Amino acid sequence: MEKLKIAVIGCGTIANAQHLPSYTANPKAELVSVCDIIPERADAAKEKYGAKKAVYDYHDVLNDPEVQAVSICVHNYMHAPMAIDFLKAGKDVLCEKPAAVTYDLVCDMKAAADANDRILNIGVVNRFNSNVNRVRDIIQSGELGELYQIYCSFRAHRSIPGLGGQSTRKETAGGGVLIDWGVHYLDLIFYCIGEVRLKTVTGATHSVLGKDMPGYTYESMWAGPPDYAGVYNVEEYVTGMVRTTGPVITLNGAWAQNIGEDATFIEFMGSKGGVKLTYGGDFILYSTDRGCLTATQYKGQCVNMFAHEIDCFIDAVNEHKKIRSNVDQVLITAQVMQGLYDSAETGHEISY
Repeated sequence: MEKLKIAVIGCGTIANAQHLPSYTANPKAELVSVCDIIPERADAAKEKYGAKKAVYDYHDVLNDPEVQAVSICVHNYMHAPMAIDFLKAGKDVLCEKPAAVTYDLVCDMKAAADANDRILNIGVVNRFNSNVNRVRDIIQSGELGELYQIYCSFRAHRSIPGLGGQSTRKETAGGGVLIDWGVHYLDLIFYCIGEVRLKTVTGATHSVLGKDMPGYTYESMWAGPPDYAGVYNVEEYVTGMVRTTGPVITLNGAWAQNIGEDATFIEFMGSKGGVKLTYGGDFILYSTDRGCLTATQYKGQCVNMFAHEIDCFIDAVNEHKKIRSNVDQVLITAQVMQGLYDSAETGHEISY
């Protein structure tokens, strides 16, 4: 069997934690190139994962006829230009989330994939989570009845990532907690409920606790230490409501809040039953039976969703087929995030 020739662009946290080991473990793939603008990162990845080449400019991969498909694991603002370049060069792409920093750019990525007849998958990894798929099966089977309301919470205490760095600069990240964490929750919801159309989106964002960067007291700060000479111009809190042709979705998300608790869950409420899914964990099905209220807790074996995502991408490329993480499936998530940001900026509800 001929192996799919892969390159990984960006050798930072997500590449080392998930993409590189997953490709290395898949017998259908061969890691040809690793690329990073920091040469030491690329060299280290080549050594650790046995890639044939370490390069420092993605154009070297773009023009490499041996490479058939790429994973893009770079800062958000580079997702669209890189993906479009690789698609035009005839290479299939798995791009980490969010697809891009604006909805229009996501549409440009889709257009490039379609025009060049290439596969473009987005790193919406929860679509490959075992419990998410179990919840989806419950919803799609009609067990919850009419699904009328969904609430999701992605809130932490005080954990703005890398304050002052790339993650808190709108020009590079595209936004704050919504585009960083909220993208996962919203995409999970739309995957579970199936095809709906948007009616209205309204939202508000808050950038308060990180404004005084030297005075920000924090619990944790992943994505690097604070850079007090840097920029903080994204939201640490978002709230919103999304009306669809199906259920209404409400949400609250926070990198940082003055409430000392984490709250990371999604509640699906239907006429016959409801589900509360702990993000990344188990779920409870609430219903009735023989005149009694029931609460059934589901604890099941779960596959490694990142490895499963990579495996499915490889198969999608080999079979040249669109799967659940194809860009076509995530357009509505990008559209909702854009609507929330536009509504927050204008102070008005967005209609579709």
